[in-house]
Amino acid sequence: MNERSWPEEGELVVCTVTQVKDFVAFVQLDEYDGREGLIPISEIATGWIKYIRDHISEGQKIVCKVLHVDRDRGHIDLSKKDVNEHQRSEKIREWKNEQKALMWIGFAAASSGTPEAEIASALHREYSLLYEAFEDLVIDEKGFRSRVSLPEAALEAVMSIGRENVKIPRVTVTGVLTLSSTKPDGVNVIRRALRSAELKIDGVDIDLNYVGAPKYGIKVTAPDYKTAQKAIERAAASAVGVIERAGGEAKFAKKQKSGKAV
Repeated sequence: MNERSWPEEGELVVCTVTQVKDFVAFVQLDEYDGREGLIPISEIATGWIKYIRDHISEGQKIVCKVLHVDRDRGHIDLSKKDVNEHQRSEKIREWKNEQKALMWIGFAAASSGTPEAEIASALHREYSLLYEAFEDLVIDEKGFRSRVSLPEAALEAVMSIGRENVKIPRVTVTGVLTLSSTKPDGVNVIRRALRSAELKIDGVDIDLNYVGAPKYGIKVTAPDYKTAQKAIERAAASAVGVIERAGGEAKFAKKQKSGKAV
């Protein structure tokens, strides 16, 4: 299901090959209610093509790039060769996730008595992809409730299905804090610094552990690497700031994947 009825030029689309001729292949765009597109032989693969069927066949699921859309004539020109392997795998993964999301919406509609189209439309108003909505409700349930406008029964059904089915990938980054203070109350200063590093960030877990004076390990677990990096830098800066304001010495070293501090 797609909120738009036509693809945009430059967009990657999932297609099913319906017919292969000598110099062209016809496909259906799976995300656009089966709209037909065509791929000229020059856009099938790089290099000279002797037999088009060596590169494409009926029933094949492929990813294409939209070259041109003529709504008046109903023509969509596509390229298969302009899609690299990484783009293809990412688009297929995205498409499969959308199929899951549509299935879950069907379950939510059946259990709540709310039409599928109403649920899908409500999610699309806030999210470009339906699967993103289910991921978000797991990460930020309160925020999801405030953003999505649905009857309570439908909202509860969507959230219940999301909790049961979506597993958010987690990444972990680690580092070492070196904290020292020669003040008479230096132990308390270090304790305050460590407490200040235990920030409250939605979807992020921050763990501190004693390595051996004056070193303390810090581990941050988050939904993605960028979020984890930002969180560990904020937490470390908070602890270092407490120590330095108290006249002590502090530094932070992130660990590379090899486990060595840098």
